[in-house]
Amino acid sequence: MEDGSLGIDSRNLIPGIILCDGSIMKGRIFMKNLFDLSGKVALITGASSGLGVQFANVLADFGADVIILARRADKLENVAKEIKAKGRKALPLTCDVTKEEEVISAVEKGIKEFGKIDILINNAGLGAVTPAEEYDFGEWKKMIDINLNAVFFMAQQVGKEMIKNKYGKIINIASMYGIKANMALPTTAYHASKAGVVNLTRALAAEWAKHNITVNAIGPGFFQSEMTTDALGDESFLQHIKLTTPMGRYGNAGELDGIVIYLASDASSYTTGQTIAVDGGTTAV
Repeated sequence: MEDGSLGIDSRNLIPGIILCDGSIMKGRIFMKNLFDLSGKVALITGASSGLGVQFANVLADFGADVIILARRADKLENVAKEIKAKGRKALPLTCDVTKEEEVISAVEKGIKEFGKIDILINNAGLGAVTPAEEYDFGEWKKMIDINLNAVFFMAQQVGKEMIKNKYGKIINIASMYGIKANMALPTTAYHASKAGVVNLTRALAAEWAKHNITVNAIGPGFFQSEMTTDALGDESFLQHIKLTTPMGRYGNAGELDGIVIYLASDASSYTTGQTIAVDGGTTAV
């Protein structure tokens, strides 16, 4: 049972003395299994490779069933097998997140299968290295469509269901480059799209808080994925990371798991509108 007044799932409450005076909490709320996602359903976009696969797996590890979206059906099927081997349910759906009709269809199929969607991770994204003066209109639009427009429209469709259920956790994958610029790579369109995600996150959080929906973003630094393979294979760029990252390295597999589970669970019931950088300290200096 969801308790909208507290913004948490009341199944996580330990019986005890809780004194309330109107909306003012006078006592302490004790919780067990704060990070338990049992009974929750999560939808993850861009879930056929890289970070999306990691997110789907860690959510399943903590008890969630998952709806996994991407364009590559064969890779999705492999991820679904991984999830099912953990004893969780997985629904793989091919979906181009830039096409409205496919987004609507995928959300409808997910709800039909599981009855609800509690958690959304907007992970699908695109990166490109192109000098600003050389960008053509089509490539710029493609970047904005995938990295920003698709984030909004997926959140919109899933958000409608969350509003009905008076509960939801939305996690947008932004970037540390949505918070800061860089001099190593010409990635103006990427910076602009991810900065849009940061403020979109704030705006949705402010608008949907009344529906007991939290909306937050994660700003990863460099992590090994299909998108970063070329950059992380360049010795000069690795040297750049060492010089500009206080921890002197790029992120390892699993180092985003903790923040994902925090934002997906009742542990973050009073956290919304935030972009949390997980970047080895890059945005701190």
